[in-house]
Amino acid sequence: MSTSDRLCVTPPLEDEKIKITRPDTIAAGIPAVVSAMQHVFREMKLRQCVSTLFSVNQMEGFDCPGCAWPDPDDHRSSLGEYCENGAKAIAEEATSKRVEPDFFAKHSIYELSQWSDYKLGKSGRLTHPMILEAGQEHYQPISWEAAFQRIAQELNGLAHPDEAIFYTSGRTSNEAAFMYQLFVRQFGTNNLPDCSNMCHESSGTALSQTVGIGKGSVRLEDFYLTDLIIVIGQNPGTNHPRMLTALQKAKRAGAKIISINPLPEAGLERFRNPQEISGLLGSSTPLNDLFLQVTINGDVPLLKAIMCLLLEAERQQAGSVFDRDFIDAHTDGYDALIADLEQQDVEALAQASGVSLAEIRKAVEMILAGPKMIVCWAMGLTQHRNGVQNIREVVNLLLLRGSIGKPGAGTCPVRGHSNVQGDRTMGIWEKPKPAFLDKLAANFDFSPPREHGHDTVGAIEAMANGQGKVFFAMGGNFLSATPDTEYTARALQNCNLTVQVSTKLNRSHLVTGKTAIILPCLGRTERDQQASGPQFVSVENSMGVVHASRGGLPPASPQLLSEPAIIASLAQATLKKRSKVPWQKWIDNYDLIRDAIEQSIPGFERYNERVRNHGGFYLPNGARDGAFHTQNGKANFTLNPVPKHDIKDGELIMMTIRSHDQFNTTIYGLDDRYRGIFNGRRVILMHTSDIQAQGFRPGDYVDLTSEYDGQIRRAPKFMIVKYPIARGCVATYFPEANVLVPLQHYAEKSRTPVSKHVRIRLEKS
Repeated sequence: MSTSDRLCVTPPLEDEKIKITRPDTIAAGIPAVVSAMQHVFREMKLRQCVSTLFSVNQMEGFDCPGCAWPDPDDHRSSLGEYCENGAKAIAEEATSKRVEPDFFAKHSIYELSQWSDYKLGKSGRLTHPMILEAGQEHYQPISWEAAFQRIAQELNGLAHPDEAIFYTSGRTSNEAAFMYQLFVRQFGTNNLPDCSNMCHESSGTALSQTVGIGKGSVRLEDFYLTDLIIVIGQNPGTNHPRMLTALQKAKRAGAKIISINPLPEAGLERFRNPQEISGLLGSSTPLNDLFLQVTINGDVPLLKAIMCLLLEAERQQAGSVFDRDFIDAHTDGYDALIADLEQQDVEALAQASGVSLAEIRKAVEMILAGPKMIVCWAMGLTQHRNGVQNIREVVNLLLLRGSIGKPGAGTCPVRGHSNVQGDRTMGIWEKPKPAFLDKLAANFDFSPPREHGHDTVGAIEAMANGQGKVFFAMGGNFLSATPDTEYTARALQNCNLTVQVSTKLNRSHLVTGKTAIILPCLGRTERDQQASGPQFVSVENSMGVVHASRGGLPPASPQLLSEPAIIASLAQATLKKRSKVPWQKWIDNYDLIRDAIEQSIPGFERYNERVRNHGGFYLPNGARDGAFHTQNGKANFTLNPVPKHDIKDGELIMMTIRSHDQFNTTIYGLDDRYRGIFNGRRVILMHTSDIQAQGFRPGDYVDLTSEYDGQIRRAPKFMIVKYPIARGCVATYFPEANVLVPLQHYAEKSRTPVSKHVRIRLEKS
């Protein structure tokens, strides 16, 4: 049996001694501070801790490598503008532990594949470029020059540029992302899949169609001007903890909050602000005014039921519910939407949503109490077959109330990685717009490819069928982040070469192509010294603010290169005289990269000047200003049918979620404190009635299976945890359960995998 056949491609089974306690109903406070400091002090020296934590998200500091929640435009907390999970992310990157060449000499890839994702990540920072030659079991050191030449040789030896795939994670800076897409397009392909394909692609697709821009339309200050905030399909307390401070401030300004989710989350019940003395002493702010426990993917029937009841109220008091002035002047499709609502059975919609009609009426009363409304969402809405329709139905509700394009109102998709939105702005997209390609052609004297490239699903399929021969990842952990883990693993192993630009070890370094190369790079926390002096990079947050990020720590190794330097060196080795881009000058001075961005992308006028302003600058946003840049120049109502689910007897609907000790595929620890789960991750959260109906008891171990297209996928040994989740629904952590997510089932139009809606069965373990 070959080494590749023996590798553990999913997190291995471990003898977890899982402890279950009562879930928390209050987020943050002293426990959050203690947890953050425990993680930080385990990884960093005291002097580094102080200087680093007081620099994160500050005007002259570095951008947190965690989520993309925006920083305040003016005042930044002097105690530290970060959250518990931000501190964990910083500690992971600024750790004093190192993975040096002797580490790889000691540990084979087979041995490392038997380690948990937690143990792999805790090994430390990668320090040297390494290569795994075909047929070998140990990585060996390789010089930077030799690594670039090896990659260039493989790329230039392809029969066609489309045989190469270039992936991007949301950590990549604007400067690196722009250079990366330019290099890839000069090489000759649009194969630029990214993490957006798996997360918020449904949001971008729906918003572009309905309001003309694939981004949210609100600013942070709108939260303090609004009447109502609806948080749907999102868990801010774990995934975007700094959002809780904004919600607290909104509540104090008089806003109400409705949360909609299949399971209650502590972060939306009560919040103890650790930046306030009262919060540290135990005082908390209630956040939720109403919790609607929707069944998984019951969002369209719920939103449709709300709109039906609003229509009923509008009929009783014409002009007092729907903003007809706004609708008549700025929208299209209103009559068709009303005709669709008139055909609906509200009681049937309520039943399909899992929420009682009485509770839905309470939500309607809160919506009617004020004209200004913000709707926030994340993957709970996007990762379904009807993910695009979910977002379009949110927009329908906002448009009826005229709640887009005015202060205190609008759309708020909350991005999960610090620059995932900026990467797309910079051109990381497999479906580039012709106007953008025209600009590249004019500015850099080449003919960009026009055919659309592979998205994430297409990239995996291409590698699996032999059409993708080289896989290059600019950050991320592709294997663990993607669906259908075993299929994806075989696809990667089918490549001739896989390359990972990384800061830390992960499973994608172990399940590789025939040859694999690791290129270690600087992190956000570290100084970036180039020929013209210290450099900074820039990022774009969830609300369209572009701002600078300046690391202050010494690099983890003198061998590390910045992401821009890696891209420039690879471009020079691969393209040689085919490119007229002054790659080396760009690396010597990042201002020149920003000058090129300014010339190529609208909204970046006076880039170098404005990005040096405290807090950066906002990009143009038509929907925010009430200008809808759609094909018809209007905001569009849409018709979205209630999804039909073919659920067979004995099947449950599974969604994958994060634990509190996790960010994306990075595992900080083995606890999920808010949900009362400690010392383990292989758990399945179930309603009491479902446990009984399935013939099990809490604490039993079960195997999970999913069957799609005649193929059965299996994830073994998950402990049943009794939890107040909606009936018929279960929740598991990713990446452990990603093996159950079928690759060929994804959202219509956006092709986002259905990670939040997987039909599964349970078998006794």
